[in-house]
Amino acid sequence: MSEPLFHVDPELVRRFDRPGPRYTSYPTAVEFHEGVGPDDYLAHLRRAGERGADEPLSLYVHIPFCRKHCSYCGCHVIATPRHDVAAAYLGDLEREVTLAAEPLGERRSVVQMHWGGGTPTYLEPDELAQLHEHVAARFRFAPGAEMAIEVDPRVTSRAQLETLARLGFNRLSMGVQDFTPEVQLAIGRGQTFEETRDLVQAARDVGFGEGINLDFVYGLPMQTEASFRANLDRLIELRPDRIALYSFAYVPWIRPNQKRIDATTLPQRDDKMALYLSALTALVGAGYEPIGMDHFALPSDELARAARAGRLDRNFMGYTVKPASTMVAFGVSGIGEVEGAFFQNERKLSTWRAALDAGKLPIQRGYRLDEDDRIRQWVIRQLMCNFSVSKAEAGERFGIDFESYFAPALAALDEERAAGFVEEDAGRLAVTPGGRLFVRNVCMAFDRYLEAKRQSNRPVFSRTV
Repeated sequence: MSEPLFHVDPELVRRFDRPGPRYTSYPTAVEFHEGVGPDDYLAHLRRAGERGADEPLSLYVHIPFCRKHCSYCGCHVIATPRHDVAAAYLGDLEREVTLAAEPLGERRSVVQMHWGGGTPTYLEPDELAQLHEHVAARFRFAPGAEMAIEVDPRVTSRAQLETLARLGFNRLSMGVQDFTPEVQLAIGRGQTFEETRDLVQAARDVGFGEGINLDFVYGLPMQTEASFRANLDRLIELRPDRIALYSFAYVPWIRPNQKRIDATTLPQRDDKMALYLSALTALVGAGYEPIGMDHFALPSDELARAARAGRLDRNFMGYTVKPASTMVAFGVSGIGEVEGAFFQNERKLSTWRAALDAGKLPIQRGYRLDEDDRIRQWVIRQLMCNFSVSKAEAGERFGIDFESYFAPALAALDEERAAGFVEEDAGRLAVTPGGRLFVRNVCMAFDRYLEAKRQSNRPVFSRTV
């Protein structure tokens, strides 16, 4: 592999490597509170149901089970070898789907559905079909709907892939993280290149001609620039349609399983940046286009086409080309967005089930956005997706003068502006190509809640680089 084509001044990395949100939502989940509950959710679902029947919905289904909990993982997971827990969970999920669908009335058109985990392919083929059929009986999938699922190459069988293809799933996301045995051992995973290669081929064979994504992570324990370059060569050999390249979020105060990682084996800041630049060089050199903050896609992929056209969108499920004003989430810990509010399900299996036993929607907490939240949410989403904000469009949407409304935020960007991360004129604020790695830092200037978190002296967020 050639030397990196991209360079970032190490001094800039040191200056801007700060704790900050990933902005999968705004306001972020740390603002959620238990003052928002099941009755609020029911009211918001009914309000969503009053919209046109064909106005699109997104659905998220959380399958929390894994056979083993990897030490790097930041997801809500229930690790158990007892498969019988899945059967009970499916019955509970079906009750929740039914409860949430009823107040939506005739509004049942779905443009995007994602099953995440955990490991959704913890479920057997007949269980996958059972759950899908229950959802499909209560919602209708729009023509061209995106139906995505996360699959684990270590446990996913050809029979499961054939079932998913038959059910209409058209996108698979495979967790890899790193192929190097020493790294896999350090993160408690144990997944060979051959397992991943064989599953990619099997997916192609059963009909997933496109729509395959592989997840990689940089900044994991034991990673070196040389080993990561070798990984990238093997990744490119598989030629997935999309690649998610995530920065490892080391947050042991949030995810106790990460305490099993020896922090002294993690790449330090400059070494971690070298890993990212190696990946950027390799993937761009192989014909992939950078998408948003941490994705890459082949030029023919619809994500790449949307990015080029400046119409990329983002929700809790990631970058998308299928925007919907309402996202309904099912399963333990699932987060949805309905009519200007976030709602998160109970995160403990027993309390989630107890709510369903009582005939209630299993909401633990949430957050209602005010008008200022909605304005800032839109700005941050534009920056995270398309690296640019039209001041005129903001004015038309929200009835504001952008420069006056955001005068404090624009002043707070002076450091990023001096570093060359942003450029601005009368019509637009844009993140420069050299500033895209620091887009989280740029968005932080528009976050009205961040200062209080900084003053708390309590770790909340992962680092931005």
